[in-house]
Amino acid sequence: MISSQNVAESLAAVKNLRLERNAPLSQYTRFGIGGPAALLADAYDLGAFLEASEIARESGVPWLVIGGGTNLVVSDSGFAGLILRYRAADIRVSAETIFVEAGAVLQDLVNASIEHALDGLHTMTGIPGWVGAAIYGNAGAYGHSISEFLTAVRYFDGESVRQLGNAECRFEYRESVFKRRKKWVILSGELTLPRGDRDALAKRAAEILDVRNAKYPPSMKCAGSIFKNLLLRDLRAKVSERVPDAVIREGKVPSAWFLEQVGVKGMRRGGIEVAPYHANLIYNIGYGTAADLRFVIRELKRRVYEEFGLMLEEEVQYVGF
Repeated sequence: MISSQNVAESLAAVKNLRLERNAPLSQYTRFGIGGPAALLADAYDLGAFLEASEIARESGVPWLVIGGGTNLVVSDSGFAGLILRYRAADIRVSAETIFVEAGAVLQDLVNASIEHALDGLHTMTGIPGWVGAAIYGNAGAYGHSISEFLTAVRYFDGESVRQLGNAECRFEYRESVFKRRKKWVILSGELTLPRGDRDALAKRAAEILDVRNAKYPPSMKCAGSIFKNLLLRDLRAKVSERVPDAVIREGKVPSAWFLEQVGVKGMRRGGIEVAPYHANLIYNIGYGTAADLRFVIRELKRRVYEEFGLMLEEEVQYVGF
């Protein structure tokens, strides 16, 4: 727990900031697991965020910025410090350009793009979480990634607010410079999208949402796919030769295929289960723990490594371990 009451008192005085003590992080993550954070602060504008982060830095307490918590695995012991969330969520559309703040819900951005007949983001409908995290992990689905449309990203580097162009963000499949620079906090993004047909975009988005909800029901306590897919070009020849052409999609091999070969569907540890219909989906059936989840993840990685000699990489991020 945070030792100095002065930190909480200082944060409580910040305007446009909501402070919660002993915040149960299980309520702030889609997995529904994890112990409490000593403090959780929601900053609703840039001024509040910068002031809160300065208080945190000067205090010396552990602190971490998170988004909507849809891709987090939080330790059962929680986080003995400050969890800070940037909640500014403005979305502005002008012609083919969209300005969006990091605290906006990704689905709201998708909906805005469809409403204004802008093509590309509709394939991401149903992906949970906030825009900042989507940029951080270069989220995408069905042939599109958010990086395709980003022209600029504004961020806080710990000292000042800066901006990067698309190339400087070093986007790759589910990667960005922000994953390598953990102290950089995404504040907003600017996207440019081509024009499309609004009705056609809405129809396709509805079809995608039906598929996604069947695979990942909104009530399911999970983070979607737990492992990244693998790029075919990166696989050793003796591994790629075993992969059927039919499972290769856009130059990627689904992690689920490798997991299916080692028989993990339906595996359970405590309250954590691998879905019987999808080997890359791990969910909390209601009483799972972070320890159980970590055990299952390690076991899946071990089996694939022993069979194929490759190490799966998680899409989820870990907090408090």
